[in-house]
Amino acid sequence: MKLKASLAIAFGLAAGWAQAATELVIATVNNGHMIEMQKLSKNFETANPDIKLKWVTLEEGVLRQRVTTDIATKGGQFDVMTIGMYETPIWGKKGWLQEIKTDAAYDVDDLLPAMRNGLSVEGKLYSVPFYGESSMLMYRKDLAAKAGVTLGDKPTWTQVKDFAAKIHDPKDGVYGICLRGKPGWGDNMAFLSTLVNTYGGQWFDMSWKPQLESKPWKDAITFYVDLLKNYGPPGSSANSFNEILALYNEGKCGMWIDATIAASFITDPKQSKVADKVAFAQAPTQVTPKGANWLWAWALGIPASTKKGDAAQKFVAWATSKDYIQLVAKTNGWGHVPTGTRKSTYANPEFQKAAVFAAAEKAAIDSANPNDSTLPKSPYVGVQFAAIPEFQAIGIAVGQQMSSALAGKTTVDAALKASQNAADREMKKAGYYK
Repeated sequence: MKLKASLAIAFGLAAGWAQAATELVIATVNNGHMIEMQKLSKNFETANPDIKLKWVTLEEGVLRQRVTTDIATKGGQFDVMTIGMYETPIWGKKGWLQEIKTDAAYDVDDLLPAMRNGLSVEGKLYSVPFYGESSMLMYRKDLAAKAGVTLGDKPTWTQVKDFAAKIHDPKDGVYGICLRGKPGWGDNMAFLSTLVNTYGGQWFDMSWKPQLESKPWKDAITFYVDLLKNYGPPGSSANSFNEILALYNEGKCGMWIDATIAASFITDPKQSKVADKVAFAQAPTQVTPKGANWLWAWALGIPASTKKGDAAQKFVAWATSKDYIQLVAKTNGWGHVPTGTRKSTYANPEFQKAAVFAAAEKAAIDSANPNDSTLPKSPYVGVQFAAIPEFQAIGIAVGQQMSSALAGKTTVDAALKASQNAADREMKKAGYYK
């Protein structure tokens, strides 16, 4: 009887433990590296049987909306959020995020300085980078050779346009250039902000007055609309990262300026029909090199509202650790590891051998400076965004106008006028000026 009773108690306790497993709800974006993290997270669950992971995977724009609403209302829907360099400093300052505490094994000093600084407030880390990126030019070296074009390491937009004109061959299924057109502050506006920067423009002057009808904005947006109208794929106004990635991998884009993270996908023979035909250069410049390439990290943050902080800290440390990078390398090869986060990744000879894009990517990340990204002095921090709470609404409104101009539904002048009015309204409402 005693044995039976002991067994019953033991089984009861085991059942209790099983029920008591902490469930972490993780909101993430539907990008390739995040999908891979979900697959590999069974390793984390095996090592931490008391923690179960529940994934909410969303398209970029939807993710941003959901996590922003949840954290601002203290909704408590998520225990871990995929956020970026825009949200982290603003939310960290407001006390909406837990400070990330790491141990010696995590080696926080191994994080690239650009990434660590962009995710910190007053020296405290409020999210950790899962992968980091800048932007760069990716192009078909076979098409360049055929057209007799040599693109240097630092091309201008004028050279890019000339190259696009030479290789544009829609009858043969090749478009001269593919660029984002889908509206969103972190979508078409991430790219367009860098274009405006290098044309000598800025979002706000030192009095916080929006500058959307200035000459640099008009020049940059007119150039962009003409470029894609003449040498881009049809329906560009609906294209974001994933749509262009699919086109590029099919061999349909001669050139693409976008996130450096794309390099690992377009050089992968399993995904890309042109894997061995890709070359890389820095993002094109025009009037100034300032702000020509963006700086971003998809990072993991923990909302202050979670009641599962310890488990969440454990998970974000695992997913952004050196060991996780080794796990991806072991599972999928060094060409597939999340990049742009750690010095040790770039120092690894196996990574250097597998990642033909490594040097160009690191040069782009190292050159991006959020504190000095515009030719005229600006009051804001950020390359492809302005790190103020009002920017999200402004960026969304402007993104819709730019997409309409690209689709031919409105003129560039009318789109910029409407954008200026929307930005002016938001900034007045927030009390930046009267």
